Amino acid sequence: MNIQNELNKAEGFKNLELLAKQVVEGFISGMHKSPFHGFSAEFAEHKMYNQGESTRHIDWKLYAKTDKLYTKRYDDETNLRCHIIIDNSSSMHYPELSNFSIQHLNKIAFSALASASLMYLFKKQRDAIGLSIYSDDYDFYAPEKGSERHHQMLLNRLSNVVVSKPVNKQTDTYKYLHEIAEKIHKRSMIFLFTDMFQTTQEETKLFEALRHLKYNKHEVILFHVFDKEKEFTFNFDNTPKRFVDVETGDYINLYADTIKENYTAAVSTYFDALRLKCAQYKINYVEADINKDFNTILTTYMIERQKFV
Repeated sequence: MNIQNELNKAEGFKNLELLAKQVVEGFISGMHKSPFHGFSAEFAEHKMYNQGESTRHIDWKLYAKTDKLYTKRYDDETNLRCHIIIDNSSSMHYPELSNFSIQHLNKIAFSALASASLMYLFKKQRDAIGLSIYSDDYDFYAPEKGSERHHQMLLNRLSNVVVSKPVNKQTDTYKYLHEIAEKIHKRSMIFLFTDMFQTTQEETKLFEALRHLKYNKHEVILFHVFDKEKEFTFNFDNTPKRFVDVETGDYINLYADTIKENYTAAVSTYFDALRLKCAQYKINYVEADINKDFNTILTTYMIERQKFV
């Protein structure tokens, strides 16, 4: 079976690797025009050319784009170990979509494309990459490796997750974060993509699981993935609607304005508590609104990498 062909039939991403490359190259191109100019060039395995150095390794294509001289930097060793964790519960597949593009994403597609973009950067930096996916089970685990075969395997897995469409899949996030933390022994950068919605356990257990990820001096970045317009501001028109919990199947019929004030107050309180706990545990909390671009995620990686090395 050709996995990629099957995925294409399922109306997911047609070419996740190409889209990730497009995201990253667009980001780096934009950074060349910003105050982070030198930073992004160094990040892309270049360094500023210093007068007197050999001109042998000058990147003339980059010079044509930026009017600045950079030399290519070569590094044969793996610099970092990075592990990506993705929540694949039913709530991560909101809103329900069949076709995906950079401008048209739900939470799981946003997480997959963001992860693929990070993997593209890891690959450029010769970093070792691992991946964990969980829902109501520990669905997938791959240890950190840096080979091309491993990279393609992870891309296929990410593509498959986007079109999996789990039904009534709840998750014990706290349980699987503990399990994943036990698997990652060597100091790593850990990237967690989740909407942090959980129906079965109190917040304290979830926060304790996040703290567990900090063991062994890991650097942890939590990308809190959500649809800000709908899930935070509750921006629905005030007509009768049925709101369904995609993880439990429970539903309620009501007018949006009836509960909007109480809903937004409760969500805001929870999000504030989450930010506070992340600050206490020295976890980098990053708001990842699926309606925005990926610049915040890629910039966060660049900054965290500088801190980690």
